[in-house]
Amino acid sequence: MFADLHLHTHFSDGTYSPEELAGHARRHELSVVALTDHDTVDGCPRMATACLAEGIELIPAIEITSELDGHELHILGYGVESTHTGLLAELARFQRIRQDRIRDIVLRLQKLNLPITSDAVFELANCNSPGRPHVARALIQAGVCKNLDEAFERFLKRHRPGWVPKARIHAEDAIRLIHEAGGAAVIAHPALNRCGHLIPDLARYGIDGIECFHSKHSPADSEHFEEMANRLGLLVTGGSDCHGMNKGQPLIGGVKLPLGLVEKLRDRMSRHRLAARSCEELKPAVC
Repeated sequence: MFADLHLHTHFSDGTYSPEELAGHARRHELSVVALTDHDTVDGCPRMATACLAEGIELIPAIEITSELDGHELHILGYGVESTHTGLLAELARFQRIRQDRIRDIVLRLQKLNLPITSDAVFELANCNSPGRPHVARALIQAGVCKNLDEAFERFLKRHRPGWVPKARIHAEDAIRLIHEAGGAAVIAHPALNRCGHLIPDLARYGIDGIECFHSKHSPADSEHFEEMANRLGLLVTGGSDCHGMNKGQPLIGGVKLPLGLVEKLRDRMSRHRLAARSCEELKPAVC
């Protein structure tokens, strides 16, 4: 009985539908999954229905890009209330920023006389949270590149002609937003973002846990961050970060988190949910 707590669908930059993702989760004998699409909870209702049909528990979640001391951080929000008005307002703003970034990337690529348009990218993405993988897929569709790796290497990585920095909110604000929406905040893949030295600061801002186990963490990375989580009194989580076939193979099931750790996350989510609802009831007198 295991969980995979970091999964994406085509509601952000994944390629699987919620139904396909739930089917893969069942085939990998996962009993709990979390949908963590970037800057959107649009896929959660369909994912909940698909997981129910497969006999799998779903934790609705989100992944928010933030920054601290100039470093890009990804923060996962587990158990957020998908109808929370403050969260939805911020997500709508993040989505507009994402769409503007796509337009800026396309303008840079058009200056290279590449046959690509923003409309083509948006049509291909067919979601409110488009990202660079959708631009890469448009370049493949236009015959400019053969695969995603080539598109990123030639045009979309940092210091490449199509690179546009991603707008980010401060990590403290991201953590606060997740808590206000009744969720638990977890720093995603710290080894990948090389932000381990910032975790003590994140703990002071109220971060709840560390994603110690990830498909791009080495065993030494996982051991290091698990020790740090225990030392700082933080939760230990993990997930594959599956984006469907975007990376050449599905990663779902590659990381299997024991359910004992999921139970601790559930407890923290429950506490944040109760605190958030109490705060809403007390407004504007206290909160």
